[in-house]
Amino acid sequence: MNFVKGLMLGSTAVLMATSAQAADLPLKAKAVEYVKVCSLYGAGFYYVPGTDTCIKLGGYVRAEYGHNTSSMTNSPAWNGNSGQQNRLANSTMYRTRADLNIDTRTATEYGVVRTYFDSVFTWTTGSDSVAGGNVGVYFAFVQFAGFTFGKAVSQFSTPWNGAPGNITSNLLGGDDTSTGINQVSYTAEFGNGISGSVSLEDQSGYRQSQGVSSVFNTSGLGGTNTAATWLSGAGVGTSYVAGTQIPDIVGKIRVDQAWGLFQVSAAAHQIRASYYNPTLETSGHPEDKWGFAVLAGLSLKNLPTGPGDSINLDATYADGAIRYVIGGTSPNAFSMYGNNAIPGAYQSIAIGSAVDGVFTTGGGIETTKAWGIRGAFNHNWNPQWATSIFGAYSSVDFGGAGGALYTAGLRAAVGGAASNFAGNPNFNIAQIGTRTSWTPVKNLTFSGELLYTRLDQNYEGVTGPAVSPGSTKPTARYQFKDQDTWSGAVRVQRTF
Repeated sequence: MNFVKGLMLGSTAVLMATSAQAADLPLKAKAVEYVKVCSLYGAGFYYVPGTDTCIKLGGYVRAEYGHNTSSMTNSPAWNGNSGQQNRLANSTMYRTRADLNIDTRTATEYGVVRTYFDSVFTWTTGSDSVAGGNVGVYFAFVQFAGFTFGKAVSQFSTPWNGAPGNITSNLLGGDDTSTGINQVSYTAEFGNGISGSVSLEDQSGYRQSQGVSSVFNTSGLGGTNTAATWLSGAGVGTSYVAGTQIPDIVGKIRVDQAWGLFQVSAAAHQIRASYYNPTLETSGHPEDKWGFAVLAGLSLKNLPTGPGDSINLDATYADGAIRYVIGGTSPNAFSMYGNNAIPGAYQSIAIGSAVDGVFTTGGGIETTKAWGIRGAFNHNWNPQWATSIFGAYSSVDFGGAGGALYTAGLRAAVGGAASNFAGNPNFNIAQIGTRTSWTPVKNLTFSGELLYTRLDQNYEGVTGPAVSPGSTKPTARYQFKDQDTWSGAVRVQRTF
């Protein structure tokens, strides 16, 4: 017992001596809080250490699966091998995408200085090689004192762009720049949710649609310009597109309040061709012209059908600026085949070319006109389940003179006197679909979408017996006839 007591007393003495020595040592510096929450601009922002700049990191990871689609997992089978319905088409397509965005903001005497960057890393069936993929820059801009410099959503577009209630990128009938367009713009805030914007925007990303390769794989037009240019080239791929000279001039007025949003936009668009003979500058060229587009958009919130429900609508008209109606990632040329042809024809076909205009050698540009309307009703059944019903209608009109040029060029390309068809190149595209989503936990959403698309074209009759559409299609006679298609997509997305 005496041994135990002695051990305890000795240990206590050692501890007291150690504590006395420690009291003479300098105190350890307090840990620095390197990352502090920045509450000025909403959730998710932090101060960059040692600065007054706030930063937010975000993004998503997405897996998407499409059926009976074209070049992407969410585009209808309306051109290419998918439009031809041949065995080269990928009936089922996969897409995997990771998105990373960086948002920085700094308060200054001139207001907030903001930079924003959004990049995606994508792998898609049929477009990317094994272990390959591609990198895309969606947005990269600087905002200062009301100005926006860089790649951002067009000032012409509505907040929902081409997706009033859908998840895909090919609902036509209006503008869609959801992956950004280069611009220099200024926005003035007038208070009470009212703002106005003016912008100079790059044509080449989304707006430049003057050139279209041949609908049929034939030669003989283009360089010689026997009938119409911007319909067909001297072989597939000949382009009559000139370089851009003046950016699109865009203006917008928007009212964004608790009840919803109303917006009116307008754009002026310069139309330029290269040369009558695209390989010879001495052949001359048509005079440049100006086209335009106008848009009205409406969004209604706080509907009596339920919390979070909304209706989004927009209508657009364009003359010589057709990509404001047939826009986004959709093609310029539509070519869909079917097996419901009359006897003597190999198959039926519907075609449509979305060009700003047509011309012939020595002549001027005959502009095309287009209008479209689209919208969606979005309903939340509960916090986890939501359904949207959406649709769109687009109409393209070449006019009398332009339509005659186009038809003459088409007739020469599909058999001349041996063909027996009538009509004009005007066409309409109708679309209707539905989407349902399930969010079992916050920021994780499973979505399923079904879309019906119909191409209503205005030619009737048959081509000549020796027409070669290209790809796997044989040289044969084809019947002009309306076509339709169904497409579907499933998406899994985790946002962070």
